[in-house]
Amino acid sequence: MNSTQDDLIHYLLLLGDSALIQGQRLCEWCGKAPAIEEELALMNVGLDLVGQARNWLDYAAELLADGRDADDLAFRRDERAYRNLLLVEQPNGDFAVTMAKQFLFDAWHLQVLKGLCDSTDLRIAGIAAKALKEVTYHLRRSSEWVQRLGGGTDESRRRMLAAITQVWRFTVELASGSEAETRLAAAGIGADPAQVGAAWLHQVEVTFASVELSLPPAASHFYLSGRTGMHTEHLGILLAEMQFLPRAYPDATW
Repeated sequence: MNSTQDDLIHYLLLLGDSALIQGQRLCEWCGKAPAIEEELALMNVGLDLVGQARNWLDYAAELLADGRDADDLAFRRDERAYRNLLLVEQPNGDFAVTMAKQFLFDAWHLQVLKGLCDSTDLRIAGIAAKALKEVTYHLRRSSEWVQRLGGGTDESRRRMLAAITQVWRFTVELASGSEAETRLAAAGIGADPAQVGAAWLHQVEVTFASVELSLPPAASHFYLSGRTGMHTEHLGILLAEMQFLPRAYPDATW
């Protein structure tokens, strides 16, 4: 396996794992959402992300060529082998926390996909173009909820401010990328992490300013890193639930 292929596998796992874990978190709202319309919307966004995750993990499995498929990568890896962003593994909290997390992730996700649509890897460009249509809607929806809650009642504004404070430290991974991502961008394969980070921050600034939410100081270096498999305690708990049935019944089929 050459260095470029190794970088690409890690990149595909970053994309696939982040989409999968964010989708899993959203699906935890099933039966608990504040309104039936919101429950349906949350489930639809979650299912979009799970579908995108399958596409990225299918490609990663093909490059790994070790006999595993996308299901194996999703359900039979331990937390240290996951490469998702730390932000998406954080608990849902209340609705404000969920929408703050979703918005911050969507703003990053959209910029990554825009960059990947021009990838010289046609497989990546095709997956990104399809996902971009879905994520454009995801961002519109989550940004509107940030504005509604942030510019609504005193209570909704208080909750949104508290939510932003709670999850902001994890945005350090959204504002910058890894050396592998920079190499892939230089090769024309991946999205430029510097451009993604700048565009992400601009989107956040504009949305926050529209309802007079203050932008927190830039998140500083964090001792954990989802890109290298160093996760918070929350991912292991999430995986224990998500992976239970496939691990308990490994030979089961639909």
